Amino acid sequence: MLYKEYITIQDATLHKVGNKLNEDGVVFSKSNLHLDSSLKTILSQYFLTSFKFEELYSLYHQTDIALNEVYSYVSKIFENHEQFHQQSMNLATHLYEKSVYPKIKTGEFYVIYFKDCILDEHTADAIGLFKSENKDTFLKIFQNTENFNIESEEGININKLDKGCLIFNINKENGYVVAVVDNTNKGEDAKYWIDDFLHVRPRKDEYYNTHNVLSLCKNFVTKELPQQFDVQKADQADLLNRSVQFFKEKDSFDMEEFTNEVFAQPEVIDSFNKYKENYEQDRDLEIADSFTISESAVKKQARAFKSVIKLDKNFHIYVHGNRNLIEQGEDEKGKFYKVYYQEES
Repeated sequence: MLYKEYITIQDATLHKVGNKLNEDGVVFSKSNLHLDSSLKTILSQYFLTSFKFEELYSLYHQTDIALNEVYSYVSKIFENHEQFHQQSMNLATHLYEKSVYPKIKTGEFYVIYFKDCILDEHTADAIGLFKSENKDTFLKIFQNTENFNIESEEGININKLDKGCLIFNINKENGYVVAVVDNTNKGEDAKYWIDDFLHVRPRKDEYYNTHNVLSLCKNFVTKELPQQFDVQKADQADLLNRSVQFFKEKDSFDMEEFTNEVFAQPEVIDSFNKYKENYEQDRDLEIADSFTISESAVKKQARAFKSVIKLDKNFHIYVHGNRNLIEQGEDEKGKFYKVYYQEES
């Protein structure tokens, strides 16, 4: 969680960055922006409101973190604040070099230095990188004696941040602590901000671990389990429910305890452990065997654990509880499910 009420903007600069594919170029400002206190408040709202601090990232490079351009430039600013404007131009140039997808629009690129950010239990300065690409039309109303006039003007909606990144001066040796927003591009074009420009990867924290194990479990139950065992849809729904329930009831995760409680049968546990090894290799992940459970990750992932049995196009059965209250069978009319309940609502 970020406590926004304590944050102040110390410095800010703005450059215009185009699409390199179209040879739009970069327009650099010669000096920093001059902001009064009211404008700083408005800009803080614009820059900070869209961030969610549940899933955090780190700047990354395959061989040496110092070779990550964003890491190198922001490190120089943190080390020597007089480098702020020069490094902001380097950051703008780096963004332009990565803007090589057809749908990328020319836009304003802001570099902001934030003082006294409180992120969870840490207090640190942060550097914000933001790009605005989309413009909205605003109406301005003027009163002239007994009449009103209307003019239209294009501008930036401060409630719609297009792209953003906050790099906190925390854990420098591992690529800092980074929060990311990208509300515009989808598909291939989205890669240029997060992957190409920033080059970040998720931090291996409690959110990361919780998310990975729940994703592993869902994939195993819905994809692998039916191939290995004769399992009914109701059993799959029950396993998904029990998996989520385990995470909701526990404060910490232990892999052995989880598999014993959820899967129970030795042959299923063995299949799950083998699937986990392949899952880690295929996705280049390292899934922890024990960690503190992230409540926000459970809440987010639980939405994807839909325990639904779809019967042709006629019925959907939502399984939320006791597996023993639903039975499957077949007679002369066809396949059927028998559901037991105490009251109807």
